[in-house]
Amino acid sequence: MPSHTTASAAPARRTRATGRVTLADVAQAAGVSPITVSRALRGERAVGHELVERVQAAAAALGYVPDPAARALASARSSHVAVLIPKLSNTLFVDLLDAVQNTLVPAGFQTLIGVTHYDAGEEEAVLRSFLAHRPAGLIVTGRDHSAAATALIEASGVPCVRVMELESEPGCHSVGFSQREAGRAITGHLLDSGRRHVTYVAAQLDPRTLERGEGYVEAMQQAGLGECVRKLLTPEPSSMALGGHMLERVLREAPETDAIFFCNDDLAQGALLAALRLGVAVPGRVAIAGFNDLPGSDQMVPPLTTVATPRREIGQQAALMLMKLIRNQPVETPHLDLGFQVQRRESA
Repeated sequence: MPSHTTASAAPARRTRATGRVTLADVAQAAGVSPITVSRALRGERAVGHELVERVQAAAAALGYVPDPAARALASARSSHVAVLIPKLSNTLFVDLLDAVQNTLVPAGFQTLIGVTHYDAGEEEAVLRSFLAHRPAGLIVTGRDHSAAATALIEASGVPCVRVMELESEPGCHSVGFSQREAGRAITGHLLDSGRRHVTYVAAQLDPRTLERGEGYVEAMQQAGLGECVRKLLTPEPSSMALGGHMLERVLREAPETDAIFFCNDDLAQGALLAALRLGVAVPGRVAIAGFNDLPGSDQMVPPLTTVATPRREIGQQAALMLMKLIRNQPVETPHLDLGFQVQRRESA
């Protein structure tokens, strides 16, 4: 008696010299056309649920893996979105990436993650590599890029959204907040609490850090304290250990300092730990404020006053904006300002 073999038990036909299971193999197993398989696996709404399940079952049985290069060649674009961030060790960017992924993946996109280490040359190299794969879109950090990187993005014609800062150039798209305004707001909080000798301490010195410093200067000048402006800057990577060293240096070199605004919470957290170790009263002797409201800041002793930044919302909204650009849909607000919040706690 002849046996009937279902799609789930059918051996994979390998029509290519490479032995790779093809879209046509899946189509034959599912009893549909290759274009229907393609649409079903992309999650297009026009394909019925029952048909999608049949195609997915056939693909799983055959061990089919989509060929991104072939898909990109067929459509002139892939289903990948390239996301460039400065560091993976910074919780700020991990949270942003997580939100981007959670928004893009259900819509049928996958992310290519590139880390630039705040280096213009690395950013250019990552862009060249990713753009060769014809991504559907780009999400890049900030708006300060080298001329070469800017030219690569513009020449590619790939939709691009910048995050963490707000762009002003027509034709560009961005999601973030004003770093300068945030720096001015946290400095204003320190001044409103009676502090007059506020020092700005910054590491890494990327454009966003420098803009926070500009906001600090503006707040000091507006309060008539321009002669008290003091910055302690280092290009070293930001860390808790460095924050402790910077606290000691400020108190040694400028003992009149009664408040310190650190450009990032890891520096401020390290300063609070050093203050405990050294017996420096916070906020009695010196008030301490940070930036970004990173995990653990509310658990410090005392809890850290900082600027809460909407990094998850930035990631989500950037992904939604990019998908509109990819689909040639109108974007009502090309430069979306999500604001920030001064998180007042006991350290300042």
